[in-house]
Amino acid sequence: MSDSPKKKESTDTCTLIIFGASGDLTQRKLIPALYALYTQKRLPKAFQILGVSRTKLSDAAFQKHATEMLEAPEKDFVGRLHYQTLPTTDSSAYRELKDRLQKLHNASDLQDQNLMFYLSVPPSLYHTIVEGLHSQKLHQGSDKTYRRLVVEKPFGYDIASAQKLNTQLKNVFAENEIYRIDHYLGKETVQNMLVLRFGNGIFEPIWNHHYISHVEITAAESVGVEARGGYYDGAGALRDMVQNHLMQVMGMIAMEPPTSLEGNALRNESLKVFQSLRPLPSTAAALSKVIIRGQYEGYREAENVDKHSHTETYIALKAHIDNWRWAGTPFFIRTGKNLPHRFTEVIVHFKPTPHRLFQKICSPFDNNSLVLRIQPNEGVLLNIGMKVPGDGFCVQPVDMDFHYKDLSDDPLPEAYERLLLDAMKGDNSLYIRDDASEACWEYLAPALKAFAQDDFPLAIYEKETWGPEAANTLIASVAEGKWRNTL
Repeated sequence: MSDSPKKKESTDTCTLIIFGASGDLTQRKLIPALYALYTQKRLPKAFQILGVSRTKLSDAAFQKHATEMLEAPEKDFVGRLHYQTLPTTDSSAYRELKDRLQKLHNASDLQDQNLMFYLSVPPSLYHTIVEGLHSQKLHQGSDKTYRRLVVEKPFGYDIASAQKLNTQLKNVFAENEIYRIDHYLGKETVQNMLVLRFGNGIFEPIWNHHYISHVEITAAESVGVEARGGYYDGAGALRDMVQNHLMQVMGMIAMEPPTSLEGNALRNESLKVFQSLRPLPSTAAALSKVIIRGQYEGYREAENVDKHSHTETYIALKAHIDNWRWAGTPFFIRTGKNLPHRFTEVIVHFKPTPHRLFQKICSPFDNNSLVLRIQPNEGVLLNIGMKVPGDGFCVQPVDMDFHYKDLSDDPLPEAYERLLLDAMKGDNSLYIRDDASEACWEYLAPALKAFAQDDFPLAIYEKETWGPEAANTLIASVAEGKWRNTL
């Protein structure tokens, strides 16, 4: 799959139209990220933001609300924020949006303007919004300008809804104009997986089933659903974390070397990973041997959660990638809420030496591991065996530990900074393509079906524990046979 030929687009102008601008995401993530880019002088010279929402706000009220998370923002930036009240469910109201954009640019023709539409709204509104944009031809640029559509997850609820959603979006926008955002891919530490693998000659020769025993991918959260009960109870951990964030991380860890860093070169390789996943069992009995589902005590008492809810707040999954590189190497994916610590990391466990030379002398050092810490304490840790000083050859594991904070005095940029800037540049390499999204949904379809029937085991686990005990059984068959739970 390839992109259409690159246009010679103007890069000195961009108007970002944020649908759902009165919401939490705009205030907490989007505006701070855009302001950081502004202070770094990385935004187009003629950059403006038009917030759109059903909430009635003046420009001044929106400016105050949107910048509450900023400390003394510059007046020039605040002056670039505008607002338009719009009932997004009414397609006829989009004439008002077009009028406002024309007034904003002091032009009756918007063909000379780059417009980027950001949908920070429930997916149920995506179709109405793109149809509204289509009705006023706001989706049409020119040979020198672009139109781009950025959509937040979830990209559907299952494979059928994902396919329907993609069809609806592509009826108005071309695939290379659609940017499905996953903020995990914007994290510096996730992107560094590509550099670590393909920028260092020492790793690629051993990055395969001959040398790697298994791979862990963990995203642990120390809090519960908090105020997200209404959304979360209809989603669950499998949809909220595994289908997008963690499977995308697995794609980066397991992909073949791309021919370049161009968007589709990278995305083609991650797609191959998803297409190579061994299908999940179709029966609940067989599925329960590769997936553990749990719910923390007290979840059903959370606000906007069904009192009889079977929604999972914990998932542990054993996956296999049936290709030449990874045959026989299991990938263990785990995520949960109300666990003892908050951290996200990938652990690559290498196989032990063929001959355990020091095993009879002292407690054996089992195997080397490479830990990629995505958050917090961002960095890379290599665990190796070393001789303890003194007589004999007693081996002790030690850590060679690198922290990203040592690379620069500047804080790590937020994921949305990179992703928003990439979208303005037309770089879609860190955005999810339609076929990859659908491949992930298709892989998880048997689990979603089993969960919906409520006959799949749901283990209740105590808060501040590491989840259901059965998850330990899931990983027990590999070397060491336990999850890494320490930071």
